[in-house]
Amino acid sequence: MTKRVVTSIDVARLAGVSQSAVSRAFSSTASIAPATKERVFRAAETLNYRPNRIPSIMLTGRSGMIGIIVGGLRNPLYGSALEQLSSGIRDAGFQVLLVQVIDTVTLDAAIDQLAGYRVDALVTALAIGSEKTAAALSALAIPVIAFNSPLTGPGVSSVRSNNRESGRRVARMMAEKQVRHPFWLGGPARNAASQARKAGFLEGCAESGMEVTMLDGDDSYQRGFDAITTALANGHRPDGLFCSNDLMGCGALDALRDRTGFSCPEDIMVIGYDNIPQSAWHGYQLSSFDQRPDALVAAALDILTRSLASPEERLSETCVIDATLVLRRSTEKPV
Repeated sequence: MTKRVVTSIDVARLAGVSQSAVSRAFSSTASIAPATKERVFRAAETLNYRPNRIPSIMLTGRSGMIGIIVGGLRNPLYGSALEQLSSGIRDAGFQVLLVQVIDTVTLDAAIDQLAGYRVDALVTALAIGSEKTAAALSALAIPVIAFNSPLTGPGVSSVRSNNRESGRRVARMMAEKQVRHPFWLGGPARNAASQARKAGFLEGCAESGMEVTMLDGDDSYQRGFDAITTALANGHRPDGLFCSNDLMGCGALDALRDRTGFSCPEDIMVIGYDNIPQSAWHGYQLSSFDQRPDALVAAALDILTRSLASPEERLSETCVIDATLVLRRSTEKPV
């Protein structure tokens, strides 16, 4: 025998209130006396009742859900930021809808997929790769906040690390330590954050008269290991290495140590980006830029809250957070 679904009428009858009072009790904006709301919640718990959101969505056009868009999660930084972001969204009274798309770098290929979700806003760890995509996101008519994206538009905002300045800072640091043959190990060409770090690094190296050897990567540990192994086999002898992220930096350190016996920082200084937990492991001690995920998430939540409070304004903001350089053994001799 099929068990009958508990309805708001059942809750109203047990609580001794009207059906409309049950609806108001489960609304984040409706007015209801605290004592009445408490009676409704006790009755709902007794009956194991869960409100049906569909009528409210159809009536208001608001679902109370924020979509979080992710691609690949192999970088531990994303997991930490996702946890903080999800917690902040729930604390603000919204539910989280996690949407995973195939692309690990940009949103461009996922616009049709995203348009099918009934969410009040989108927050994405993927960058906006083209003006066409920015316009398509704007046309969704909901707030969109993208991390580390250079592009914005009406209703579309960006929160990002100060990638370009971080690259320049690495170049200045290498110049101060008398580096003469620096390497750059970059991420995918479509990775806007990686490209900004590269641009700042090349600018800084040019100012100091350092000619940079360019290596292509894909943000993975294995690619960091393979790229350095191949470069060394081809006769390159760098004395400085800036990696677009920590995963490649850890791979590069293993290649330097296992294949050549290079010592850091005596023979070569290595710097990564993201400050993932692995970078602090004893076997790596990789100097790295901390993107300060707490600050990035706080900025995104601030823009999100203001956007939802005044949807007619179609906020389009860019918030840049300075990264903090954490120095470890890969650049600093132990004291």
